[in-house]
Amino acid sequence: MNKLFKQSLLALAAASATFGASAATIKIINADPAGVGFNDTTPATPVGGNEGTTIGEQRMNVYKKVAKTWGKVLPEGPAIKIQATWDALTCTSTSAVLGSAGAASVWRDFPNAPNAGTWYSGALANTLAGTDLDENTAPEIISHFNVNLGNTGCLDGQGFYLGLDGNAPTGTIDFAVVLTHEVGHGLGFQALTSGSTGARIADETGVAFPSQWERMMFDNTAGKSWFDMTDAERTKSAINPRGLVWTGANVTTDMPSVLSKGTPILTVKSDKFPTIAGAYQVGPASFGAALSSSAIKGTIARVIDQADGVTGLACNPLSAENAALVAGNVALVDRGTCSFTIKVKNAQDAGALAVIVADNTAGGPPAALGGADATVTIPSVRITLDDGIKLKTVLTPTDPAKHAVRAVLGVDKTFYAGADAAGRVMLYTPNPYQSGSSVSHWDTLATRNLLMEPAINADLPTFKVSAPKDLTLELLKDIGW
Repeated sequence: MNKLFKQSLLALAAASATFGASAATIKIINADPAGVGFNDTTPATPVGGNEGTTIGEQRMNVYKKVAKTWGKVLPEGPAIKIQATWDALTCTSTSAVLGSAGAASVWRDFPNAPNAGTWYSGALANTLAGTDLDENTAPEIISHFNVNLGNTGCLDGQGFYLGLDGNAPTGTIDFAVVLTHEVGHGLGFQALTSGSTGARIADETGVAFPSQWERMMFDNTAGKSWFDMTDAERTKSAINPRGLVWTGANVTTDMPSVLSKGTPILTVKSDKFPTIAGAYQVGPASFGAALSSSAIKGTIARVIDQADGVTGLACNPLSAENAALVAGNVALVDRGTCSFTIKVKNAQDAGALAVIVADNTAGGPPAALGGADATVTIPSVRITLDDGIKLKTVLTPTDPAKHAVRAVLGVDKTFYAGADAAGRVMLYTPNPYQSGSSVSHWDTLATRNLLMEPAINADLPTFKVSAPKDLTLELLKDIGW
């Protein structure tokens, strides 16, 4: 039996809570110092079914509810101990790390291990073995949450909502959803094998072993699983946008009950410029008309509204020249300076059929366009910086019809949104690599939105982790739960 990298325990507070009946038992270990986090005695008004009367009590009540949620769906076994603290995590006025959690130890070659010479996270290893492999009070999961969230300098004004009803007001973040996500990581929704280097975890003698994830991570471009790859191949796969999929049977079987059919597609056609023709990856907008199988077809017109004659930001009502270009066509605009909704609304007012927003930072796949404006009624999508440059190379501020560069914008109903042609759900593999997000999450293209995407979406159901609402439990079953 071998164990590796069990994190050092913090000084534990005396308070703890245990939940378990016919299924898993989850014990919360409050490791906060006096007056901080769960021990914050600041008075609070009960909210959304959370009857706590202090901030600390309300935070713990959410944790208890999440523990019960997971306990009900996991198999019976040794108690799963989660060490929980509230800390000052990385943040700015406009962004923040909400929380983090992960396995405190990994194990291989324990009794009842499904695969020999394979690393399993601590909580799963204990459950499979039927005993606490540590034989002590060490936690299986370590979790941290941002104690400063919502304060000045830390996602200003957007604090955690501590209700239990899933009705987080606009401008707040549902702590129950964030916590459910993070505990999912601690239970084993994490690749363990490094995505940034491709390296496997080595034991105390320096011998590296695969993780249980590797057998179910398949790269469609390479045509092989991570288990069969070299370190260099895994590193390349981790930045293969929408090319890495999960092959586990439980996820693949239940995927059709969760995801919707209809993968967003942009096809560019041009007889004059054949090198730019083909399929483009897109990020659909959360506002305006949804893409549908009734594709929008039109000539692409590049908006050039700036004095430098280079960038088309569309942050102001379009000039007469630009309005004449985009009317009845698909407008191509650049990201930057103003919101996506403003750009699309200005193009819509000028008569555009749809809008393509070219990113202004490198990388892919293109993220979704966020925002809300009920007056926007046309569809819009984002494309990568490189794809935008490719299109703008042939599109100049003249009559777009002369270029005969056409767009077909819609959805392919033969594919599920967030899955490949074989119905295997995509893992998140942006280029460049995103530490803490890449590989160990679902791709953001998934529709409906999934709990284990790299960002928390407002439409996620509260306290739901399995089909037909989600696929987190299905992946945990694939790895052995």
